Amino acid sequence: MLRQFLFGGAVSAVNIALHALVMTVLVQVARKASARSKSHASQHLVLIMIPVVLVLMVTHAAEIIVWALAYALVDAAPEGADRVYFAFVNYTTLGYGDVVPVRRWNLLGPMTAMNGVLLFGWSTAVIFEVLRRALADRGQQ
Repeated sequence: MLRQFLFGGAVSAVNIALHALVMTVLVQVARKASARSKSHASQHLVLIMIPVVLVLMVTHAAEIIVWALAYALVDAAPEGADRVYFAFVNYTTLGYGDVVPVRRWNLLGPMTAMNGVLLFGWSTAVIFEVLRRALADRGQQ
């Protein structure tokens, strides 16, 4: 069990670092874009929010790939299973249950879900912060 926690914790740490890097850059870019924008308030929100959300979706997809690679590294998915699909249903907490981890790695699924839930929550907070700042910038002009 300790091996699973250490390995899952390491994969989670990689994803947290990836997420932190993207969030930092995203907030800085959104702040600069918002300050330079000359568009009307509604256009401004569209021009800021669409790229922010798309970048977050791509980031989550990359984090799912990290989990899929981790599953492949330790053979956590049953033979013949689509590891990306397996990582996706775990990360999003969808959990169809049609693919389950091999017994010796059975904690990786819940650890993937915990990582996904936390990173989705973080993304939601960033979306609201970018939206708040974009609206505040529009109010100042």
